[in-house]
Amino acid sequence: MVFKLNMSHNGRAWKLEVEGDVLSGKSIGDKIDGGVLKPELKDYELKITGGSDIAGFPMFSGVEGTGLNKKLFTKGWGFTTRSKNGKLPRGIRKKKSIRGRTISEAIAQVNLKVLKEGSKKLEEIFPEQNQPKAKETPVEAVPAAKES
Repeated sequence: MVFKLNMSHNGRAWKLEVEGDVLSGKSIGDKIDGGVLKPELKDYELKITGGSDIAGFPMFSGVEGTGLNKKLFTKGWGFTTRSKNGKLPRGIRKKKSIRGRTISEAIAQVNLKVLKEGSKKLEEIFPEQNQPKAKETPVEAVPAAKES
């Protein structure tokens, strides 16, 4: 199984794909050594902050296990309500599908946060992601020739 990892550090996200069951069985909030993911990240300490499964359902730290659950939300996480005269209406609830907090083979994407930085900077480890975006110049419209 392939995990798509997003490592956040200082307002930037670094992407990495990991093959195998390196993260299987880990939960949201667990700390992992970066060397397990990539040898260049051996001095890094990372924390699992969330993720989503292959269908796009997010992981939720309040639900144990790996299964897909439906939870009733009244406010907060993944729930927005319309305000009426600046106040939130009372009694509005919404049922949302969420995944458990444990990483399994159904998880496709995992979010990580850098807790301890290693000797090598992330810009040096991922040079292909450190390139500035190329600006595309718009092609000017050529006026159509009049036919007589």
